[in-house]
Amino acid sequence: MSSHVVKADRPLLAWLLESLTPMSRSKIKQMLKHGQISVNGQPITQFDHPLQAGDRVIVQGGKPEPVAILPIVYQDDDLIAIDKPAGLLSVATDEEKLDTAFAQLNDYLAAKKEGRVYVVHRLDRDTSGLLLFARSPAARDKLQSTWPSVVKSYLAVVEGSPSPAKGTVRNYLSERKDLLVKSHPFAIPEAKEAVTHYRLLHSYERYSLVEVILETGRKHQIRVHLKGLGCPVIGDQPYGSKSNPSNRLGLHAWRLAFDHPSTGKPIELESPFPKALNKVIGWLMKG
Repeated sequence: MSSHVVKADRPLLAWLLESLTPMSRSKIKQMLKHGQISVNGQPITQFDHPLQAGDRVIVQGGKPEPVAILPIVYQDDDLIAIDKPAGLLSVATDEEKLDTAFAQLNDYLAAKKEGRVYVVHRLDRDTSGLLLFARSPAARDKLQSTWPSVVKSYLAVVEGSPSPAKGTVRNYLSERKDLLVKSHPFAIPEAKEAVTHYRLLHSYERYSLVEVILETGRKHQIRVHLKGLGCPVIGDQPYGSKSNPSNRLGLHAWRLAFDHPSTGKPIELESPFPKALNKVIGWLMKG
């Protein structure tokens, strides 16, 4: 272990690269990832954490105990659920292979020698909230086979207010060439049926809080259906939003309710409403 006092304001990674020479950049990032760097007694994993003159940085040596970068909401031998932040991919794409919830979780479990995870479902990159993984192919297959019966509840901060205040949207969705999604009132060959149940929870001035329960799980389903109701999700410019007061998409995967794939026991998981969205609606979440 080594202790250092910062002499000038710097981003943490830049300071570490200078102070821990000749240690490699990749090694330093691994140390950050595994919680081996503390600032003023608090473990820090963010490479861009701002240091101020007088801060004390402690660097732990030896083999670190792996630290989960993503908040784990639930974990057992069959399942692991995380609270995915907005802006993080669920799984890899052609453009991004490593910076995903799937990869981060697998890295964490591999470091603990506790196996790996298997994809059950996905959330859009800009949607936060509950993301469930299986810890075996058998658990994955069981969950996916019963996925239509899983209660998937979202909270959305929207512009305006839906009318009627409670209802069901049922139409057909197809993906356009620009990768956005279009709704159709009737079935066409390239479109899939999409069913969304919604209810208004609170409404105040420009914004409302809406609970959405998915019956089907199509790409951008909630965003398209709320746009069709005349109340697009805040921060969702591609689907008609005119404002972005939280600097993120106003959509959060709030609750999951399902039967455990091995025991059959009812499982109910909930993710706290993100601070950035809570600030937008203020007292609305307090009822």
